[in-house]
Amino acid sequence: MSTAPAIALEERPSRTFLGHPPGLAYLAFTEAWERFSYYGMSALLVLYMVNQLLLPGHVEHVAGFATFRGWIEGTFGPLSTQALASQIFGLYSGFVYFTPVIGGWLGDRIGQRSAVVLGGLSMAGGHLAMAFDQSFLLALLLLIIGSGLLKGNISAQVGGLYPAEDEERRSRGFAIFSTAINFGAVVGPLLCGFLGERYGWHIGFGVAALFMLGGLATYLTGYRYLPVRIERKKRAEATMTASDRKVIAALLVAMALTVFPHIAYYQLSNVLPVWLEGHADMKAGGFQVPIPWFQSIDPLFSILCIPLLFRLWAWQGRASGGEPSELKKIGIGSLACGGANLILVAAIAAYGSHRVPWIWPFLFCAVQGIGFMYFWPPFLALVSRTAPAKINATMMGGAFLVLFVANNLIGWIGTFYEQLGPSAFWGLHAVIGGIGGVLAFAFSRTFGRLLEPQPNEPERVRS
Repeated sequence: MSTAPAIALEERPSRTFLGHPPGLAYLAFTEAWERFSYYGMSALLVLYMVNQLLLPGHVEHVAGFATFRGWIEGTFGPLSTQALASQIFGLYSGFVYFTPVIGGWLGDRIGQRSAVVLGGLSMAGGHLAMAFDQSFLLALLLLIIGSGLLKGNISAQVGGLYPAEDEERRSRGFAIFSTAINFGAVVGPLLCGFLGERYGWHIGFGVAALFMLGGLATYLTGYRYLPVRIERKKRAEATMTASDRKVIAALLVAMALTVFPHIAYYQLSNVLPVWLEGHADMKAGGFQVPIPWFQSIDPLFSILCIPLLFRLWAWQGRASGGEPSELKKIGIGSLACGGANLILVAAIAAYGSHRVPWIWPFLFCAVQGIGFMYFWPPFLALVSRTAPAKINATMMGGAFLVLFVANNLIGWIGTFYEQLGPSAFWGLHAVIGGIGGVLAFAFSRTFGRLLEPQPNEPERVRS
């Protein structure tokens, strides 16, 4: 049994937003602008480091960088400019998904609204600091801290807008909120990427800062419609059974398996921009396609494929007596993300020493977007459905630590790009995705059966 979270609003609204509390509009637009700034900045980050920041004449001016580089190379060995950029990207993108665990803990103590405001200010400060070479490391630190405070609390506020018994509207509210995230992920790289390539990296970072400030202003405008504090649900004490411990062990294996597809997928934000710059023909007719625009393709196709995947899974359910389990979807997603890398391998082989036309990396990103929808949402659904009630929230938080581990591995593997060469590098990621797919399918037929839906389990918990 659980008690409803305590929700306090400064003002009880009489109007609604698409049939939902008006606070949802402010939260959704805040998250859209925050994701716009985050993905817009991320689309520029590696290219900025490789083409300017880490080059002689610039890197000497970055405050604290000599010490930081000494620590990095003391751990991983001497690194080239590209390898160093990859390692920094991995550390940054990894810790962005580690700090929300701490941010959520802090939000429980100072209130989620205060935590989100502090997070927004920190992220805005980080984006502004990116406008100067000297403050690069400070910028990354502020962005990591801000993301932890904001992401660790804003989702909880969405759920806190609704009474505990209003499950249907809460589910739809999260769908609207997720749409805002995808909107920001698509539009951010388009605008920041165009401005960064055409008018200078710092212009792109500056625009990201403006949109983060716009998100913070949106949040403060709707402040009175948002929950002051959301108390975490209290569950009756329950003894962990032997069966619960087996399920936890199986979930930990599933988490480890999900690292494989994420590695095969997310090099599109790290090494892909470097490869595009050196080996791809970016001319579409008379237009030079900005390289950061490729960061918008996979979230766009993730959005577009959702209705098609729902129809496919429904058809599979009717045709074979049940849609694929979450573990099998993770396996398919891993194979899809690995297979996407073969598109680049084939294109490199076909064009030899010539530049690869932009359509091939476009297809690579499109397939990655579809593969992502196969492995990540089903993984979250699997953890939510099967984790024992006593530690369900802890396991959901732990699920995001998969991204911390995977992104750090992505950065480390990216340091071998120059040594391996493009064809072998993308081939390696095809193998990583393939291994993850095979292991996921094998696991679903053995110990993973513990995580399969039971005959009397409601279908609504499926992804």
